[in-house]
Amino acid sequence: MDKQELGAFLRTRRERLRPTDVGLPSGPRRRTPGLRREEVAVLAHISTEYYVRLEQGRAPRPSGEVLAGIAAALHLTGAESEHLHVLAGTAPIRTERHRRDVRPSILALLDRLPNTAGFVTSAIFEVLAWNSLAAALMEDFGKLVPEERNLARRAFLASKSQLYAVADLTEFRHQVVMELRATLARYPSDPAVTGLVAELRAGSPDFERLWERHDVQAVPMLTKTFHHPVVGRVTVDCDSLALTERDQHLVLYSAVPGSADADALALLGMAGSLDGSSL
Repeated sequence: MDKQELGAFLRTRRERLRPTDVGLPSGPRRRTPGLRREEVAVLAHISTEYYVRLEQGRAPRPSGEVLAGIAAALHLTGAESEHLHVLAGTAPIRTERHRRDVRPSILALLDRLPNTAGFVTSAIFEVLAWNSLAAALMEDFGKLVPEERNLARRAFLASKSQLYAVADLTEFRHQVVMELRATLARYPSDPAVTGLVAELRAGSPDFERLWERHDVQAVPMLTKTFHHPVVGRVTVDCDSLALTERDQHLVLYSAVPGSADADALALLGMAGSLDGSSL
């Protein structure tokens, strides 16, 4: 049970709600944002003293029934409710290190994908494998040392000249922070995970600001727009498929057949891997 993280998560979820969101009158002007602690306690059917101690990181581990009541009171989403249980120690936590080995069948699939840029990422946004079109569209990852293949590190710590030229960097940064928070809850003893989070918090004020929001449910990115140095603006469909047994993702970028974006991808495919950066 991570008492401090649990308390911080509960506080941020409480502060985002308004009384009217849970069927309570707004009442007089409030000095602090969100619901009051006693209001959450009433809605969750627990004592105010116990809920206060939870937010302060002083309470013993809550039961599953108590957590379910709190989740309902705070209107948590499915992902947020799962995260709440992980922080409270009532859900299985992975104590091993996240996996970096990619299944051979996935490696073979990457090379067989027609007109599609594909790559595999780890639980902490390391690019583990990629095909030639992904290298041409994004960057030749084979020329980078492993630390430079981390998309989270690129999104927050790279200089402007090193950033991929994408139009939706802000949305991607939100996705990175939310997914890394969930990853840290699953792998609390993995030095690669804890080290990356610490590095990003220390090196990027933007990451730290987003991290303190304690959000855990990312909005899926359905499209991505690149400003490529050779073929110009390219907008692709973005599909991320979970490889659950290894906690990895297969990310696919494709375009509607016959579109200008598809023509651009085809040109990149014929040209092979090109120098220059684009995320």
